[in-house]
Amino acid sequence: MNARDHEPIVTVAYLAALADGRTAPEEDSELRAALTRLGISDVDAVAQRGAGVRAPLAELARRLSDDDARRLAYETALVVCHADGPLNRQEADFLSALRSALGLAPATMAEMEQNAASLSGARTAAPVVVGSGTPPGDDALDRAILQQAMITSAVELLPDKLANVVILPLQLRLVYQIGQHYGQKLDADQIKDLAGTLGLGAAAQVMEGVVRKLVGGVAGGLFGRLVGGAGGVAAGAAVTFAATYALGHVAQQYYAQGRRLSAQDLRALFQRFQEEAKDLFPKMRDEIQAQAKTLDLRSLVQGIR
Repeated sequence: MNARDHEPIVTVAYLAALADGRTAPEEDSELRAALTRLGISDVDAVAQRGAGVRAPLAELARRLSDDDARRLAYETALVVCHADGPLNRQEADFLSALRSALGLAPATMAEMEQNAASLSGARTAAPVVVGSGTPPGDDALDRAILQQAMITSAVELLPDKLANVVILPLQLRLVYQIGQHYGQKLDADQIKDLAGTLGLGAAAQVMEGVVRKLVGGVAGGLFGRLVGGAGGVAAGAAVTFAATYALGHVAQQYYAQGRRLSAQDLRALFQRFQEEAKDLFPKMRDEIQAQAKTLDLRSLVQGIR
């Protein structure tokens, strides 16, 4: 694998994010922004590939330099497709076509496919069952948001290739608990709608996170400019910290005001709190790294359940 493999792998990840056929306009915008952050110079060209009737999988496969790059492209797509839970028919068909285009025997990927299915299936109901305990009091709410931002950031640092799949459920749990604190009766769709309004769809987050984790420092320079010199996985931790922190504080204001804020107001608040989080992250970096060393992915999934 070499630097030239980066663009086709990112393109495969983007196509995987679109494979379920349910991408909302807000998430499409965030996917395009993620492509830019991942170092894609011609975002429109990649987006046009995704808009085609048939994804150019054979062409992308030919552009990959070796078997390692082809396997990495498939692993990336597999994780992205499981971002929203178990595969639907379109995602399963996409992965089958991709595996064939890449020349990968089904048996060689069976174990990872089973692990991905198990992990994504274990948490599909998470947003509606968590929060059954006592929600945090007013004095503790800011600390709860900060702690959850640190946990999701620590997940980014885990070596497990499937770890990014649990970030959105953790964020949705946080929104559920904040809504419960303010007496809101929420279901999973309402929580996802709020996250989607802010551009925090599962596919966009997981696509960006898993490319950073698997491809490594190819686009490190871009991320370094965003987070003061950090690159690759470290930058992913910073981006996830900022997203979770901002989501929590937006939810706090939204539900405290009886859900009367407009979508434009919500996005403006989200941007403001993201900037606040970027200043805060360097102060929390050491503690986040310490958490990552003791964080167990399976236990975390059980906690979400």
